[in-house]
Amino acid sequence: MKLATFEVETPVGPKRRVGVEDEHGALVDVTTAYAAMLESNGEADPVPVAEAHAPPEMNAFLSRGERAMNAAKDALEYARRSDAERGPTGGRLRFEREEVRLRAPVPRPNSLRDFMAFEEHVRNSLGGDPPDVWYEMPVYYKGNADTVVGPGDEVPWPDYSEQADYELEIAAVIGKGGENIDAEEADEYIAGYTILDDFSARDIQLEEMAGRLGPAKGKDFASALGPYLVTPDEFDPETAEMTAEVNGETWSEGVAGEMYHSFADIIEHVSQDEPLHPGDVLGSGTVGEGCGLELGRFLDAGDTVRLTVEGLGTLENTIR
Repeated sequence: MKLATFEVETPVGPKRRVGVEDEHGALVDVTTAYAAMLESNGEADPVPVAEAHAPPEMNAFLSRGERAMNAAKDALEYARRSDAERGPTGGRLRFEREEVRLRAPVPRPNSLRDFMAFEEHVRNSLGGDPPDVWYEMPVYYKGNADTVVGPGDEVPWPDYSEQADYELEIAAVIGKGGENIDAEEADEYIAGYTILDDFSARDIQLEEMAGRLGPAKGKDFASALGPYLVTPDEFDPETAEMTAEVNGETWSEGVAGEMYHSFADIIEHVSQDEPLHPGDVLGSGTVGEGCGLELGRFLDAGDTVRLTVEGLGTLENTIR
């Protein structure tokens, strides 16, 4: 399934919902369609039951685990076979893509960790061999979950930086809480995958990391996620091709399967004596030659960055 967080306009302002994409590219409102299905099956109080099983907010939706995923499948099937257009309270069951605004699939992650799992990127960035510790464990930094942007959003560049950079990445989103998780069982904890653009203020990042800590201000102003959260049965991180275009020109190409540390290894490492929660986002780090730093070129104001990953879609943002 392709899940999304989308916004629709209402008389009192925009309203966010969790949707699932149908075969025509339209978005089915999961909570509303599930409530309509329950009502058609004789449920006396369908709306509260639907909101309990499949809440219209992504973190709450993910926290329901398999129950919410099954509700999304049922909602999609009901919307396919039913002539109904509206749910029990009058809300629409489906929306054409051009009628809504996609937000980041997880608009406010429970946490945001970004790793450095591609060896070529490490070599290019450091100008030499990775340190031994990089091979021993998947290293990462913790990003700012409050500055996530979504598909089509402008990225306001911070005044303190003059080197704007993108990073071509994917991310796994946790769908089940756990601690001390074995790598062999890690796949059970992944709700889905999405594209991540870990925007980087390179001049500030390099300056602050000379102090043996960080990155912080070099990263925390914006991270883009989207356009969809694709469930593991529909995405293969081993074979997915990845590309980055700037103003229509291809700058980067790679394959997600080149990760030295797999997401299973990452989950095992992070969960050692530390809980993972639904809505946690784990970034892969940048594919080799997947950023301007490695290419010796940077972004300008007005540039549009398009990251495309096979099976996940295209994430586009413009630098302001």
